[in-house]
Amino acid sequence: MHAEPHAPTKTIHAVFLDVDGTYADYGVVPQSHARAVRAARTAGHKVLLCTGRPVAMLPEHILEAGFDGLVASAGAYVEVDGEVLMDRRFPAEMAARTLAALDVHDAIYVLESPEALHVRASAEPRLREIIESHFSQRPDGRKTGSSAILGSLTTIPADPSFAKISVFEAPVSVGSIAAEIGADVAVVENSIADEGRHTGELFRRGISKADGVAVAIERLGIDRADTIAFGDGENDLEMIAYAGLGVAIEGSHPGLLVLADRTALPPSRDGIAAAFAELGLI
Repeated sequence: MHAEPHAPTKTIHAVFLDVDGTYADYGVVPQSHARAVRAARTAGHKVLLCTGRPVAMLPEHILEAGFDGLVASAGAYVEVDGEVLMDRRFPAEMAARTLAALDVHDAIYVLESPEALHVRASAEPRLREIIESHFSQRPDGRKTGSSAILGSLTTIPADPSFAKISVFEAPVSVGSIAAEIGADVAVVENSIADEGRHTGELFRRGISKADGVAVAIERLGIDRADTIAFGDGENDLEMIAYAGLGVAIEGSHPGLLVLADRTALPPSRDGIAAAFAELGLI
């Protein structure tokens, strides 16, 4: 008596998508990308966002395709199937030290937490001007992307709790401000282009998107070798290096292009949809 041969088991992948410049273009998600995410999940794959944005900066028009989870705040926050697995924020002493350094330089910045985006009341008019100007550069003139930031702004409370800081304007480089704060704070490029200003994102040194990916796939029960990550910015470097397959968007940060296993077209050319098809995810 001979046993019937078993059909090969389909590999289930965990796919991690950066948002700005990867899944979305100036904050707007191409419909082809949303359809690709739905199709990949229908096929059994797990698709998660992996972004520098905090949860408070992820509006419905970005989440509408449906995801199995998300890594937010550049790896400081992880959620899978609605359960929060990690939520790491600045300790109180580090937070106070960081805000003091930023305020000495009259920097325009946003404190990012899962719940809200905080800004100094005196800085809000200039921040709104910067954000509106950036998103108005979208080729078709749509400003939908700006609402994710401007619609979530609140005044900084007495004892703010936050995971990351986005600096939109400063009189000196954000790197030099980070050096003043101390070695426990690091800086990467801001996803909103410098455009002649000093910009950057301050975060706790030692935390990256790769940490969030590791936490998420442990909960999902998916091997690191079966992960696929897409990104375009400096804060995607660790994620692309960590993933089983790293995909950089054409025109990405130079270091990312060196690390990546392959490239994909930008969102303005439906890059995620094309890549999902080429990789057999849909």
